[in-house]
Amino acid sequence: MFDAKKGGKFDSGESMSLIGDEAYVHGQISAKGSLRVEGTVEGDIADAMSVEIGRKGRIKGNVAAESVSVAGELVGDVVASRHVEILAQARLIGNVRTPSLRIEDGGFFEGACAMGAASTPAVPAAARSGGGGGAS
Repeated sequence: MFDAKKGGKFDSGESMSLIGDEAYVHGQISAKGSLRVEGTVEGDIADAMSVEIGRKGRIKGNVAAESVSVAGELVGDVVASRHVEILAQARLIGNVRTPSLRIEDGGFFEGACAMGAASTPAVPAAARSGGGGGAS
């Protein structure tokens, strides 16, 4: 086994998980570090530091992370506490809540965007409408 305490390259501050281009995942994913999707995911992704969707990557589900980068296709709502980027030839169909959105020439976005702090990235905006407990 690899021992991170002995000065190896592994730093537990951020880990990268990969869903390869031949992989198909169905269900909810909770990724505490970064997640790169080159295959297909049908289900929600939550708790990630960053989610990168490669050119061949496809996600059908909601994504909650600090940052989201789309080079492939995402059909679902996105809540990102830092930023969202849609790269050239990428497709994002769904609503976005983030303080920073960047769309490259050739990128496709269909949906609504709410700019501002995404203080609770794990909860889509639609689910928060019934919440009580106001702040002072």
